[in-house]
Amino acid sequence: MKHLIIGSGPAGVVAAETLRKADPAAEITLLCGEGEPPYARMAIPYLLKGEIEEAGTHIRKDADHYGRLRIQLVQARAKGIDTARRTVDLGDGRQLPFDRLLIATGSHPSLETIPGMDLPGVHSCWTLEDARTILAQARPGTRIVQMGAGFVGCIIMEGLLSRGVDLTILVRSGYMVRRMMNPTASGLIRKWCEAKGVKVLTHTQPQGLSIKEGVLQVALGEGRVLPADLYLSVVGVDPTLGFLEGSRIEVGHGILVDAAMQTSVPGIYAAGDVAEATDCLTGQRRINAIQPNAVEQGRIAALNMAGKPAQFRGSFVFNVLTTLGLVSSSFGEWQGVPGGESTEVLDEAHYRYLNLQFDGDRLVGANCVGFADHVGAFRGLIEGRIRLGIWKQRLLEDPTRIMQAYLAAAHRVA
Repeated sequence: MKHLIIGSGPAGVVAAETLRKADPAAEITLLCGEGEPPYARMAIPYLLKGEIEEAGTHIRKDADHYGRLRIQLVQARAKGIDTARRTVDLGDGRQLPFDRLLIATGSHPSLETIPGMDLPGVHSCWTLEDARTILAQARPGTRIVQMGAGFVGCIIMEGLLSRGVDLTILVRSGYMVRRMMNPTASGLIRKWCEAKGVKVLTHTQPQGLSIKEGVLQVALGEGRVLPADLYLSVVGVDPTLGFLEGSRIEVGHGILVDAAMQTSVPGIYAAGDVAEATDCLTGQRRINAIQPNAVEQGRIAALNMAGKPAQFRGSFVFNVLTTLGLVSSSFGEWQGVPGGESTEVLDEAHYRYLNLQFDGDRLVGANCVGFADHVGAFRGLIEGRIRLGIWKQRLLEDPTRIMQAYLAAAHRVA
C-alpha cells in the first residue's frame, strides 16, 4: 500500500507516524513543501524571542526519526492531483503514485492588495525563512510597522519587542484579535500592549508602500506617512488549495470532508487547516485552524487510510493566546446564540475580564482575559454540553465561580 501525505506540519507528521503503527508494511511518503525538516509554525515566536534555536521548531528533534520509521521525506511541492490515475504532480517532471492520499497543506498568508507589497523590506511572518529574515534585521531601534493584530500578529509581538524594536501595529478594524475576542476583551489587550510600549493605530489601513531615500514609506492616507525599516504583513491566512484545480475534490472554504476525514474522492483524505469539517457544537462545517485539531484530524485520517475505521467527533473552537504575557482565550460560541443569556465581569485596572454565554442551562461560549487557570473548566463545560442546573444562576451572578461550577455540575453536585 502506497500512502502519500502532502504537507509536513503537525497533521502530516502525526498521520505518517499513525500510519506506520497501523500499517507496518506500507510505503509512506511525506511531501515537505518548504525545503525544511518538518517543523511547527507555532514555535516561530519562541525562535524570535531567542528562547529556542531553529532545531527547537522541529516537530521531531531526532534527525533519524523519519528514517527509523521508514517515512520517506520528499522536498517538493504538489502542483496538481490526478485523481483518476492516482498521482501527484510535482511540477518538475516527477509524479508520485499513491493508493491513499492525505492532503495536509495547511494555510498560507493572505497579503494585502496594495502597491509596493513586492518591495524589499516587506515580509510575512509565517515560515522559518520569514523568521530568519526578521532575525537578521530586527535590532534595537529598528522601525517595524506591522499590519494586522490577529492571533499570529499578537503572538509575534513579544519576540519583536524582545529585540528592542520600535513597533507600530496597524489594525484595519477597531479591534485586535476580533475573530476570537469581543470589543471589551479586545480593548483590554490593546491597552496592555500600549502599556508595554507598542503603538496601536486602529481603523488604519495602508494605501500603499514606497521607498524614499532607501527607507520604506507606509502611506496611511490624508498625507500621513510612517517610515519603516521592516513592514510585516500579518493580516490572516487562507487554506492552501490552488493545486486542487481540476482534481474533482469538492471544496468550500476548505476541502469538504466527512467524519472519516475523507474527501469527495474515495481514498483521498484531508486534515488540518485545509479541512472543512463539522463543528461538534453547531454541526456546521468550518475550518478550525488550531494545532490540537490538526493533530487529531491527522490521526483519524491515517487510521482510515490504513483500513481501521475511526470517526472525527467534530472540532471544538477554542483559542488560547498570550500577548506580551497577558493570557486571553475564547471558547465555543463566544459571540452568543439567539435567545441566549450572558453575563460578564470586568476588572480593567488588573486586565481581567470574563464573559459567559448561555443557551438554556448550558454554557456555550466564553471570552476570558487574565484568567489563565480555567481553560480546562471552560472546555469541559462547553464541549461536554454539561447542564449547569442551579449553577447557571450562580454563574450569572458571579462568573468567576467557573471552576466550582465545573466541578459541581460535572459530578452532579448541587
